[in-house]
Amino acid sequence: LGLFLFIILAPIFGYLGDRYNRKFIMIGGLSVWVVMTLSSSFVTESYFWLLVLLRALVGTGEASYSTIAPTIIGDLFSGAKRTVMISAFYIFIPVGSGLGYIIGSSVANATGDWRWALRLNPILGSLGLFLLAVFCPNPPRGASDGHGGSTIEHTSYLEDVKYLLKNKSFVWSSLGVTAMAFLTGALAFWTPIFLSRAQVAQGIQPPCNTEPCDTSDSYIFGVVTVMTGILGVSLGSTISRKLRDRVPNADPLICAVGMLGSAPCFFAAIVLASTSIPATYVFIGIGETLLSLNWAVLADILLYVVVPTRRATAEALQIMVCHLLGDAGSPYLLGSISDALRTYQPDSHTWSFRSLEYSFLLCPFVGVLGGLFFLMTALYITKDRKNAELLTVKKETDGERARLPPQTKTTLCFKFSIL
Repeated sequence: LGLFLFIILAPIFGYLGDRYNRKFIMIGGLSVWVVMTLSSSFVTESYFWLLVLLRALVGTGEASYSTIAPTIIGDLFSGAKRTVMISAFYIFIPVGSGLGYIIGSSVANATGDWRWALRLNPILGSLGLFLLAVFCPNPPRGASDGHGGSTIEHTSYLEDVKYLLKNKSFVWSSLGVTAMAFLTGALAFWTPIFLSRAQVAQGIQPPCNTEPCDTSDSYIFGVVTVMTGILGVSLGSTISRKLRDRVPNADPLICAVGMLGSAPCFFAAIVLASTSIPATYVFIGIGETLLSLNWAVLADILLYVVVPTRRATAEALQIMVCHLLGDAGSPYLLGSISDALRTYQPDSHTWSFRSLEYSFLLCPFVGVLGGLFFLMTALYITKDRKNAELLTVKKETDGERARLPPQTKTTLCFKFSIL
């Protein structure tokens, strides 16, 4: 429910982020996140509905922060520096995901109560809230691109959406991000259980009632996710900086290579799980590294193909689509396919593994599809980037002229007519 509320609220925060003080919006959203997370850890079993409600409201903070923060970074830095800073921001997506497995399992095992993991999160969130309030600036929109955000006039939300739907680079890259989210959501949810079932099928572990049978799978997968996230994001941003000046469409090509390269790696990992767990981890590591090439590069693409006053809306719509059609449904879809296949031999532990293995084979196919989406992005990105730059200059000029007194406008028109 938190994810679905996140999806619903993202467009709202995108609208607000393009028009009002972005720093205050993020502070408000993150404050809600801290309070809701801490409150949910004290709910008793008899009030399960309240736990569900509070966990859903956590999506408020995530929607505000993930929608607006990249646009502030985009307005603080430009060129190679922007790529570096965006990569520093997005590197914590896979790192945070991996640490969630490690720290969550460790705290639950140490305390014997999963609620303490929820009580640790607000401490870290409060630290982030303090740093955000004290050190984060609120730069003018378009400042890093050499444009004064205060002189750029805003358009209606409907006009913003129409503009984005006509921006082919934005549309195709958003479809690519959706495929990427589908993969990461399915992997994050099912990999520990998949590896646990593989070990049960091989006789390495005894069957159990709660999955995964051995929590070490979560630890190992968490460590792999952290390491590959750091390596992949750093490598992707480095390649982007080196190739961008020589190859105008280098960024979407990097994303395409990452997606297309990860597909056979995940296929190999799925197939090898029945015979070799170490080999499975190796191919998962390679696949996640290739997938992580895209995080920072994708954010950079959005920032330079969309005009400054529509970037938060673009972030929000991209987030909404990629979660709605990606990681919100991929775990459920794979689970449904696995359950449907499992009915043929419901009492077999080997078939329990095989049914999940066959459903997992959908992931490499989606990876190839995502790679094709990014190849389509590469066809349009040079033109769309230039159009964004020209439109920003035009909007800024129109905004300045709109603020001039009538006599000055008449004088300017007269001078232009003479020229």
